[in-house]
Amino acid sequence: MKIFIVDDDKSIRSTLRDVLEDEDFEVEDFATGRNMLKALAKGRPALVLLDVWLGKEDGIDVLEKIKETYPALPVVMISGHGTIEQAVAATKIGAVDFLEKPLSLETVLARITQVLEIEKNKNGKVEPPPELEFDDIIGNSEEIIEVKRAIAQAARTNARVFIYGENGTGKELVAHAIYQNSRRKSADFVEVNCAAIPADLIESELFGHEKGAFTGATEMRIGKFERAHEGTLFLDEICDMSLATQARVLRALQEQRFARVGGTENIEVDVRIIAATNISPQEAIEDGRFREDLYYRLNVIPITIPPLRERRKDIPLILDHFLSAFAAENQMEIKKFTPGALEALVDYPWPGNVRELKNVVERLSIMTAEAEIDEEVVARHLSDSRNLPSQAENVKLTGDLRKARENFERSYIIEALRKHEKNVSRAARFLGIERTNLHRKMKSLGIEHDEI
Repeated sequence: MKIFIVDDDKSIRSTLRDVLEDEDFEVEDFATGRNMLKALAKGRPALVLLDVWLGKEDGIDVLEKIKETYPALPVVMISGHGTIEQAVAATKIGAVDFLEKPLSLETVLARITQVLEIEKNKNGKVEPPPELEFDDIIGNSEEIIEVKRAIAQAARTNARVFIYGENGTGKELVAHAIYQNSRRKSADFVEVNCAAIPADLIESELFGHEKGAFTGATEMRIGKFERAHEGTLFLDEICDMSLATQARVLRALQEQRFARVGGTENIEVDVRIIAATNISPQEAIEDGRFREDLYYRLNVIPITIPPLRERRKDIPLILDHFLSAFAAENQMEIKKFTPGALEALVDYPWPGNVRELKNVVERLSIMTAEAEIDEEVVARHLSDSRNLPSQAENVKLTGDLRKARENFERSYIIEALRKHEKNVSRAARFLGIERTNLHRKMKSLGIEHDEI
């Protein structure tokens, strides 16, 4: 494979050429973007390493020219004095990464390998692992099959993954599936819930601390990054991480090394990062709560998990799975749902997604004495699960199931908004959906603020 190096520093070009040729890459190097563009017109390399500053030339301008003609050509930017603005600008134009000088040659090689693996996968040149494990991801709808395809693609590489999904959709299951099907499955899978750790403790949790680093640090402690060496680190609810910690995480990702809190020694690690969030990262960026450069660094392979209401076809399979699991766990006979009960469960909007469904099925399995669970019992338990009046008391049967569902969703959303004093963001969190989705729902259902 051929790689182009574009840097006005001859010593850097020479060092990178030697390292890459030792790895059996074919290399051409250029002191100017102009000369590289001329060579590019004659033949396309597999990847370009491009400096941000090329004497009188602006590397960002050169990147734009590359992308105008070769939009799919992967370009990795390098800089000795790069800024956040430059990194964001480069990634928006289409750069796949932004590396800072002094360059760690191991990091450069690792990143080039990641990028080239992703490109091979895009072109269908790499076969999937022979036996993919999706035991905990139940369903055969088109929506969930697309998620499984994305998992298979991500599992073949060491690329960073960003998982999006409402509360209860199973983001941690997707992260585990990527890990279980990856080359790193023999090493540790380390999980951190960024929303559950106080801001003043999360840096110690992630990077560890030295003895005496702060009050109460009576001994040295290894952090999650170190524990995940050669394995996978899952940063759940990453948008809830403090900005200061985000800056340290970004630096650790760039350099693949860090110092423990209170320490000076740099610890080098080889960690694959999978991040997840239940909110819109773009909204978090706009609100100043999430760093845009960290977002672009993590968002190499995005995976979006659909909410349960958008894959209702999978609900009967998920119900069977949970009924069997709870029966085995509690040493009971496997119970069944009547056709009417099954229809009610499929039609329910499941604002809490699979997590809510699991809790309801477990309660029904344990609390129902009969072998079959009927529609009346299901209606009562669904009502209890959200502390709402029984639907049977309030719903007038019209024969129009779609309209009945819309009426239920409309009433439910209005009640949620009233409960949270018309605050759309808090109501969205309560409902387990993104704020933009709630706004769209309100518009489609004709919900006006003056009726809340």
